[in-house]
Amino acid sequence: MTNEAPLTAHEYRDLLSAALEDSLHADTRTPTAHTLFMPDSHRTALYVDNVVVPGGRGVGKTFWYQTLLDERLREVAAVEYRINRLRRLRVHPGHGMNLDHDHYPGPPTLRGLVEAKEDPYDIWYAVLLTALGQEELRDLPEWRDRVVWVRTHTDEAQRTVERADREAHGANIVHLMLFDALEHLHADRTQADRLVVGILRLALQMRFGTRNVRLKVFIRPDMFQAATLAFADASKLSSGYASSLEWTHTDLYGLLFHCLGNEDDGEAELARRFRATTGGWATDETVGRHEPPLVLRNVAEAQEKLFTEIADPFMGGNYRKGKPYTWLPNHLKDGNGKISPRSFLQALVTAAEASRSGHHDHDRALHHEAIRTGVQSASKRRVDEVGEDTPWVKLAIKPLAGGQVPIKESAVLDLWKEKALPVALAQDAAQYAQADRPSLVRTGPRHPDDLPRLVEELIELGVMTRRRSDGRLDLPDVYRIAFGLGRMGGVPRPKA
Repeated sequence: MTNEAPLTAHEYRDLLSAALEDSLHADTRTPTAHTLFMPDSHRTALYVDNVVVPGGRGVGKTFWYQTLLDERLREVAAVEYRINRLRRLRVHPGHGMNLDHDHYPGPPTLRGLVEAKEDPYDIWYAVLLTALGQEELRDLPEWRDRVVWVRTHTDEAQRTVERADREAHGANIVHLMLFDALEHLHADRTQADRLVVGILRLALQMRFGTRNVRLKVFIRPDMFQAATLAFADASKLSSGYASSLEWTHTDLYGLLFHCLGNEDDGEAELARRFRATTGGWATDETVGRHEPPLVLRNVAEAQEKLFTEIADPFMGGNYRKGKPYTWLPNHLKDGNGKISPRSFLQALVTAAEASRSGHHDHDRALHHEAIRTGVQSASKRRVDEVGEDTPWVKLAIKPLAGGQVPIKESAVLDLWKEKALPVALAQDAAQYAQADRPSLVRTGPRHPDDLPRLVEELIELGVMTRRRSDGRLDLPDVYRIAFGLGRMGGVPRPKA
C-alpha cells in the first residue's frame, strides 16, 4: 500500500485541466506511446483485412491512421491487441491531413484532376503504384502525368501489382495503404464522394484480387453510405470487411484514467501521485507509458468508485437525480447510442473549469451543476461539428428552435413547410453547383423535397430519435441543448 495522500479536489481539477486539454486536439497532434490508449472495442478495426473503418467526428479515425503509420506505435498495438500481423506491415499513406506531394496529391492537385475529368479510380491507382515502386512513375514528378500513365499503361500497372503481391508474400509482409481525412478531398461534397468511390473500388479490387496488398479506409459513416448508394459493390466491403470505431462507457472512463495517469507536462507530479494512490499501474520505461490496471479500464464498479472520489456522488441532492458515472455518458449519446470521446473529454474539461470558478471550495473536483455545464459545452461543440460536416442538418433543425421535445412528427413537418425548408436546402446546395455539372448534383440530404424521408435521414444520422411509445420525435441532449430546444426536466439550454 502507498503512503501517498489522495489528491485533493483542487489537485484533481488541475490534473483534469492539464491532462485532458491535449486530448481534445488529438486529430492535429501526433500520437505518442504514452498517449496511446487502446480500447478493447477497437481491436477489430486494426485487422489488416478489415478495409473500411467508419466513425464519426472525434472517435479516433485520425488517431489510428497516425498510429499505424508509426512503426514503434504499431509494435505497442501489436502487443496490446495480440495482432502479430501488425509487425509485418509495410505501411504507405494514401491520403491524410498532411501535405505530402511525394505520396499523394494535395487538394489543389485533386481539384485539377477532377476538373480534367480524370477517373478517381485512376488517381488512387497511381497513388498505390507509386507506393509499390512503379519505376516509370518515379520519373514523373507531376500527379497529372502519373494518372495519364496509369490510364494508358493498364497491363504494366497490373503486372506491377502482381509482382509486388508475390514479393510481399515471399517476404511474409503486407503492403497496407491508409486513407484518412476524406472530407477534405474536395470542397464540393459530390466530387469528394466520387473520389471516395474511387478509393473503395480500388480497395475492393485489392482485397479480393491480391493476398498481400490492402487498403484501410477511415471514413465518416455518411460518406460511406453515400458511396454505397453510388457504388453497389461497396456493400461487399460493409458486409464482412468493415469495423466501426465504437466507445463503450467503460472505454470512455478507461480513457479518462489513462489520460490522468499519463500527464507528463505541467502536472506530472500529480499524475505520479494519481498512479500511486490508485495502484496497479504498469510502466514501460523505454517509451514512458503508464498502463492503467484492467479494473480501471474494464470494470464499471471500480471505475465508478474512483470517479466518485472526483465527482459528486449524485447529480443533485440524492440518488433520484442520477449518478454522474452513468448520467454523463448517457447525456452525450447521439440517437444511435454512439458517444464521441472528444465530447466526453470536452464535458469534463469544462466541468473542471466551471467547478473551479463557481464552486471553488466544494469537496469534490467536479460539482454536479458544473457537469451539466460541461454537457452544454459538449453539445455546442458537437453541433458546430455537425454544421461543418453536414450543413443541411442545421437548416433542418433551426425551425424547431425554441420549442419543446418530444414533438409530434406532424408538427415538425408543418414547421418545415412554414419555413420553406426545401427551398432553403435547394439554395444551400446551389452554392456548390456549377454550370457544367448535372442538375442532379447535390450536397445536402438524399431527399430534400420529401419531408417525411428527411426525418428518416436525421434519424439515421443520430440527430433525431422516434419514441417507441407514441411515435413522437425527440433529440438527444448532445444535439438538443445547443440547437436551442427544451425538454421538461432535461438539461437546460445555456442562458444567453
